[in-house]
Amino acid sequence: MQVQVNNDSRDDYYTPKRLFDALGLQFDVDVCAPRGGVAWLPALKHYSIIDNGLQQEWLGKVWCNPPYSKPGPWIERMIHHNNGVALVCTSKAAWFQNAWNNAGGVLLLPNDLKFTRPDGAVKGIFMQTVLFGFGADNVEAMRQSNLGFVR
Repeated sequence: MQVQVNNDSRDDYYTPKRLFDALGLQFDVDVCAPRGGVAWLPALKHYSIIDNGLQQEWLGKVWCNPPYSKPGPWIERMIHHNNGVALVCTSKAAWFQNAWNNAGGVLLLPNDLKFTRPDGAVKGIFMQTVLFGFGADNVEAMRQSNLGFVR
């Protein structure tokens, strides 16, 4: 039986290439990739909605731009994996506080950050976005990125 998946959801906002260029990191896996991956995302492997990255093994350095409609389980997994970078929006939710308390580094991204939609349109979002770094080399890459102050 083939699973039918709508891959064009309101959660599909692809991280801009300039962010990856600034970080200069090579990721082993993108755990929340769109179907087929993103061409400019430097990851050796990707898990799409069909693969369900939460049910897959996370090895090495992980990139995680989770669905903003339900980031909590992804952030919990990243905290336990402790090697990678997560891009999320700010929130008053418990998962955000947990990420704030457990990440090795936190970087508020510029307000004018633009994402690419599945149709190629470039759009900003109304929420402030944050990078959470887990693992010393990921936090150092955030510090060297010139994207902003890392706490």
